[in-house]
Order: sequence, then C-alpha cells, then structure tokens
Amino acid sequence: MTTVDLAKLHIDDFTPHQGAEFEMQAADRIVALKLARVEPAGNSGRPGGAFSLLFAGPKGAWLPQAIYPVRHPALGVMEIFLVPIGPLADANGYQAIFT
Repeated sequence: MTTVDLAKLHIDDFTPHQGAEFEMQAADRIVALKLARVEPAGNSGRPGGAFSLLFAGPKGAWLPQAIYPVRHPALGVMEIFLVPIGPLADANGYQAIFT
C-alpha cells in the first residue's frame, strides 16, 4: 500500500472534500470519518501555509491520539496524526494539523 507524501498536500487538496467520508484504519476496525472543517492555520515553512482538518467520527469510545492510515478515493492513503479534541456536533471530533 503506497501512502501519499504529506509534504505535498495543501489545504486546496482537502477543501473540495469537506463533508466527504474518509476511512481510518484503527487497530481492529475501519472507522468512518467525515471531514467536518478545513481551516487555514497561519504561516509556516510549509508551501501554501499550515492548515487544520477537523474530522467527525462515530460517538462512543475515543480512539487515542496516534498516526492512522486514512483513505479517501481521490486523495489516496495518508498516514495522519489524529488527536481527539472532544465532541464535535453530534460526533467525536479528531484534528490533524499540517505545519
């Protein structure tokens, strides 16, 4: 399984997929995540600037912060560091920050 080089991803790669479903591979199952928000996160050394992704996952037990393979049909498989951030609307919220 080939993963996407995160350094080559920009906020514009994710913006069209806001509201789309992504699949996160947890240790024992695949978890459906909805890309709830894509937000700029200021200037950084990253071309195009830093950005944040907020994902909404199923309510229930939280998954620990960790690097997870996350799959999207158009973007491919990305190894993303996801952090639980608390409730997000009617879901468990997870955030990834690209700096």
